[in-house]
Amino acid sequence: MGKLKLVFVYVGVTIAMVCWSLSFIWYGDVYHFLSPFTTILFRLVISGLILFTVSFLTRQLQKVSKADIKLFLLLALSEPFFYFIGESLGIQYVTPTVAAVMISLIPLLVPVFAYFILKEQIIKKNIVGIVISFVGVILVILNKEYQFTASLKGVLLMGLAVVSAVFYSIVLRKLASNYNPLTLISWQNSIGAVMFLPLVLLFEHDKLGQIDFSFSSGMWVPLLNLSVFASSIAFLLYTYSVQSLGAFKANIFTNMIPVFTAGFSFYLLNEKLLFHNYIGILLVICGLVLSQLKSIRKLRRNTKS
Repeated sequence: MGKLKLVFVYVGVTIAMVCWSLSFIWYGDVYHFLSPFTTILFRLVISGLILFTVSFLTRQLQKVSKADIKLFLLLALSEPFFYFIGESLGIQYVTPTVAAVMISLIPLLVPVFAYFILKEQIIKKNIVGIVISFVGVILVILNKEYQFTASLKGVLLMGLAVVSAVFYSIVLRKLASNYNPLTLISWQNSIGAVMFLPLVLLFEHDKLGQIDFSFSSGMWVPLLNLSVFASSIAFLLYTYSVQSLGAFKANIFTNMIPVFTAGFSFYLLNEKLLFHNYIGILLVICGLVLSQLKSIRKLRRNTKS
């Protein structure tokens, strides 16, 4: 991998993590106007329209092979369907930081599945880096009494999101070698929107008539943020990183999500960070760097040559 491409991959996947970190805050804003399933449906419809338009204009939309249709359905079933069910409902019972911490468990599970299913190699530095990052994640969410307090219901729902994301990463890795990111995410979000439509009609149909669609309602800014940044740009950049780094290394970056979320919550929601929270942030970054050390050294060698 060339040095410029490697830099772009790292910058891109970091931007994706920033978008997903902010999504936990955007959820809280849009829930003042929309119910959870309706939020996801609108989010995916808007994202699908944007991505298909871009794919059409750039002529990057690839034809899906009949042999891969089942994999595309499984991709959309794991994420956005089950993942968003767990995340959108779970965020109602836990704080944005706790939700982000749950999502950071994904890299602890992906390597196991990637090793057995995709035969991806696991090296000791990757494992050590993950452990250090996870310790940092724990410190980020502990209160001043060093206690972890969270709703069990919320944790279980976020757990559903985590498991779904693990399977998503595995299926994505299988498809990423044959399809470009625009094709993958366009179909993924569009199929997901179709899957969520029955849930909206079944559970939230009575609230649809109460929605204020005017641009002055305050609904559109957080909804468009979720659609454009979290469901479109972030997924495109993440898919590209999976193609370049592999499912294991790309998922390690999710450990940055609780760090970013804690920071955004501090500045946007006035949540205070304690000394051990800052130590946790430092550990997450150190663990991330350690897990990527081989690629970073390769980048430095390419830069010198």
